[in-house]
Amino acid sequence: MQFRFRYILYFTFMIIVSCKKPYNPRAISASGSYLVVEGVINSGSDSTIIKLSRTVNLSSNVTLNPVSGAVLTVESDQNSIYPLTETANGTYASSGLNLDNTQRYHLRIKTSDGKIFLSDFEAVNITPPIDSVGFMVQANGINIYVNTHDPSNNTKYYRWDYQETWQFHAQYESIYITDGTSIVPRTQAQMIYSCFSSDKSSNIILGSSAKLKQNVIYQNPITQVTSTSEKIETKYSILVNQYALTGDAYNFWVNLKKNTEQLGSIFDAQPSNINGNIHCITNPSEPVVGYISVSTVQKKRIFILNAQLPSGWSPAYPSQCELDSELYARKIPNDPIPVNEVALNLIPIGSSTIPVAAIYFDSYFVIGFTGSDDECVDCKIRGTQTQPAFWK
Repeated sequence: MQFRFRYILYFTFMIIVSCKKPYNPRAISASGSYLVVEGVINSGSDSTIIKLSRTVNLSSNVTLNPVSGAVLTVESDQNSIYPLTETANGTYASSGLNLDNTQRYHLRIKTSDGKIFLSDFEAVNITPPIDSVGFMVQANGINIYVNTHDPSNNTKYYRWDYQETWQFHAQYESIYITDGTSIVPRTQAQMIYSCFSSDKSSNIILGSSAKLKQNVIYQNPITQVTSTSEKIETKYSILVNQYALTGDAYNFWVNLKKNTEQLGSIFDAQPSNINGNIHCITNPSEPVVGYISVSTVQKKRIFILNAQLPSGWSPAYPSQCELDSELYARKIPNDPIPVNEVALNLIPIGSSTIPVAAIYFDSYFVIGFTGSDDECVDCKIRGTQTQPAFWK
């Protein structure tokens, strides 16, 4: 009986294995490469920035595919034209357009291969001010949120994005440096302990008051920062940008969010077509990804100090760091000649090991230095020492 059970189990296993077939959907290696348009026509005094790229296959090693050499113009329904200039590969910008809010506007794109793309004419949306940006301390980090309302009751749909900036430090503070001949104290200008870094939002953040009795957005989530993040070990700042949307624009962003951020489990929504308001005039059947809105932009920045957060929180550094002792004369078993580890590992220019602090004998004689890998000591590897103009 036991033998029979093992035979049945083995037979069932072989059937399961033999039924497996590799699945390579066409989307992984599709031949199409479609234009992606990102940005907002800013009708106020801030810059208008539009980014052009093309889709890439899932099987491709390329993740960014910017479109350069295009000609972009913002046009009104009264034939006013505002050109954009390519400021970086695939990025096109113009200083404050200060558009007439009584007119409607669209974006015209002519790519280097002669194709023309047009967005639909859109009226100017006046974005209400941000009431406040705040944060709540949770057990595992902080949740950052935004509050806003529209007393005129014109705006019911919102989108937000943000830029983060934070001050952080290396795991170890080096007070010594090599000059190629010996180890000398660092000057203030040579310190590499404290730096700044920044990042931009990559997720889609939406909110709506359409189904609410009052046109109020209260504590809409913006982002989370974990308690072990370097972002909040010293000082953190976030600049939140708020955009008013039409109903059609809101639906576009909702569908895009579902297709890009809410797929993967059996309970998630099925992928669907993402219909924007941009069309290829030279080839109407060619898909285009994007939605160009026209609106003013409201901004608000806050700073969060480490002193405002629980004292028990500490950062998890991205590298496994240790301090090693590098001696001028380390005795090696069975070798009568001591090894000068300082000369070998710390003094050469370009060494990946950086001296941190002196090692003393009897509190007077320096017999060597502690040292660690450069990524554990030099904050410039992951940031910049240039303080942002807005920092305070």
